[in-house]
Amino acid sequence: MNAAASMEYNAICAFLYREARHLDDREWEPWLALYAPDAEYWMPAWDDDDRLTDDPQSQISLIYYPNRNGLEDRVFRIKTERSSASMPEPRTNHMITNVEVLAEHSDTVDVRYNFHTLSHRYKLTDHFFGTVFVTLRKADGGFLIGRKKIVLKNDYIRQVIDVYHI
Repeated sequence: MNAAASMEYNAICAFLYREARHLDDREWEPWLALYAPDAEYWMPAWDDDDRLTDDPQSQISLIYYPNRNGLEDRVFRIKTERSSASMPEPRTNHMITNVEVLAEHSDTVDVRYNFHTLSHRYKLTDHFFGTVFVTLRKADGGFLIGRKKIVLKNDYIRQVIDVYHI
């Protein structure tokens, strides 16, 4: 890896770590600012044949927002305590590993990484883990998330899954 590629890889990792930190620290506005206005946020479900659904318009998804407006609405409900599923807000700890640049284009970078999130609420700690495929747009010397697809590997869960779990 040459020096320029190494610097960009480090910047990508720092960006992903910052997103995780904003979630852990419940810094909702800075977290939203990492997403482009037209960013798609999608967590497909597993179908009966143990395959991921592939069309959020016609198949079941665990979470699907076609743009940042959906994320903004979700954050509004969390912040104004209009989400009983989020009260009290859980304490989370996100861990990111195996960051891999899949493709680089003139204005975007496709990245894959694994995550493990611990979530504690009501004296119970849950584990969520999986793989994320994200398209980062190069913007103003940094990045914005243009598309995020989350593959939750432990999809049999005992509560509502939310953006802070992943």
